[in-house]
Amino acid sequence: MSHYFSNDGAGSDQRRSVETTIWGRDLTFATAGGVFSADGLDLGTAVLLRTYDPPVGTPRILDLGCGWGPIAVGVALACPGATVDAVDVNDRALTLCTENAATHGVADRVRPLRPEQVEPAATYDEIWSNPPIRIGKGALHELLLTWLPRLAGDGTGKLVVGRNLGADTLQRWLREQGFGCERAASAKGFRVLEVTR
Repeated sequence: MSHYFSNDGAGSDQRRSVETTIWGRDLTFATAGGVFSADGLDLGTAVLLRTYDPPVGTPRILDLGCGWGPIAVGVALACPGATVDAVDVNDRALTLCTENAATHGVADRVRPLRPEQVEPAATYDEIWSNPPIRIGKGALHELLLTWLPRLAGDGTGKLVVGRNLGADTLQRWLREQGFGCERAASAKGFRVLEVTR
């Protein structure tokens, strides 16, 4: 599965701090070169987080392509009952996500994992993702067909995709695979797609 993202962590490992606001909390994260959106919260993820309120109760969440952890940490802070599997193939991203979860006191509920470390039978109440569209259609389809079937029966996937990067085509393709897929929002050149079993 390592072809989904880059695992080499290319670029400087020098840490930098970025600040962002997630569900009303002002948060500081450590980032570094060689990970997605190292200079701050990317616009697509910001649109995704603005579209939805945080989960409630005791959900099991998958942050697919967690990067340095804004979704995973943000969900864990906003929903004290949530447990989050934060999955990436970039080892530097996983290290940063681990550090950021610890910094914000949620390391006991955020588990940064490589894909092969996830329990084969694990299912999720929610899957949050800004998927790596630029890896190519074949790899993207493989990625989604690997993880979206892990939704619990009434679970939902929350995906943000650039309109100009094939969001509408992806929505049609997901429906053709038998998933429910509705557009939950459209803003700043992005579509937010809500996926159900």
